[in-house]
Amino acid sequence: MYIVTVTFEIAADHLEEFRTAMHQQAENSLQLEAACRQFDVCFCTDSPVHCFLYEKYDDKAAFQAHLESDHFKAFDALVGPWIVSKTVNTWNLSIN
Repeated sequence: MYIVTVTFEIAADHLEEFRTAMHQQAENSLQLEAACRQFDVCFCTDSPVHCFLYEKYDDKAAFQAHLESDHFKAFDALVGPWIVSKTVNTWNLSIN
């Protein structure tokens, strides 16, 4: 399995819009991408402008297909201006 973690800091004045768009993005990824096995969206309890994603794909090619999907491109264009910072890390799951 190929794991992707993403941390965001969101502009406070766009937090609710981002939250709505992010939940839709997670739903779209799970429904439209057979190789997307998990897409968890978490917001920090102490600092709600911080968001953490945990995504699980069959392999690196599946994640690349995710990045090239129409729904991801639309999401990325929408939320881009609201993001203060973003860090993406990838991992190989060694034990299921």
